[in-house]
Amino acid sequence: MLRTRAKYHLGQVVRHKKHPFRGVIFDVDPEFANTEEWYQSIPEDSRPAKEQPYYHLLAENDQSYYVAYVSEQNLVADYSGEPVGHPDIADLFGPFTDGAYPLHFQLN
Repeated sequence: MLRTRAKYHLGQVVRHKKHPFRGVIFDVDPEFANTEEWYQSIPEDSRPAKEQPYYHLLAENDQSYYVAYVSEQNLVADYSGEPVGHPDIADLFGPFTDGAYPLHFQLN
C-alpha cells in the first residue's frame, strides 16, 4: 500500500519553483493521476517523479487564470500574504484569511 503524506493543504497558496505562477490548492492526488500523454509532454530532464503528491491549483500568472497540475517537488509555500485573483476561488473557498482560503464545505 502506498503511504504518501501531502506537504501542502487545501486552500493554501503556493508558487511554482521554476515557472512564474502561483495558485490555491483545491485538490491533491497522493501520486500522479493524470494522463501518460500529459506526463510524456514534460521534457525528460525536467520530468518529476510520479510517486509523490500532485496538486490541482487554481493558478494565475501575469497573463491569465487557469487550472494547473503540479508535483510536490515543484512547489513552495507562498508567504507573500497576497490573495490569488483566480475567478473560481469564490466557488470553493471563503474569503482570504491569514494567508489561506477556508473551504466552503466540510470534507469527510
